[in-house]
Amino acid sequence: MRIWLLPRLNTLALLASMVLACTTAALAESPKRDLAKEEANRALVLKFYDQFFNQHQVAKAAQVVAEQYKQHNPEVPDGKAPFVNFFTQYFQEHPQSRAHVIRSATDGDLVYLHVHSVSHAQDSGQAVVDIFRVKGGKIVEHWDVIQDVPAAAQNRNTMF
Repeated sequence: MRIWLLPRLNTLALLASMVLACTTAALAESPKRDLAKEEANRALVLKFYDQFFNQHQVAKAAQVVAEQYKQHNPEVPDGKAPFVNFFTQYFQEHPQSRAHVIRSATDGDLVYLHVHSVSHAQDSGQAVVDIFRVKGGKIVEHWDVIQDVPAAAQNRNTMF
């Protein structure tokens, strides 16, 4: 081995040791996930979503929404009552509105839904990602990202 290569190998070995130490420390500090609780939260959100957005049983579904519900969608007000009132009116205007959950996932107190939402049978709809935070068996917070499903796409991939 050439002499000029030894300092570089020592530096590389030192860097590799530091990366390994940092990775091990980060993994050791990660909180353990309570998968049973996450699954219970997912089941709660999926039941809520079906009752609310498909069956339009707004009052019944909203029993799992916290009074101080925090909404991040700028078109929907904070609080349980304003949320219920907003969608009660929406479903009166769009009685055929439906939302098909394509997939769901959890991470800690968050439940993620990937949804195809339509306002009527002929509607191409929207691709929606809903994120709910659950605390104490109640939905306490919500974020969403909504994108219209186009009539034509620039690729052959679907949005779902």
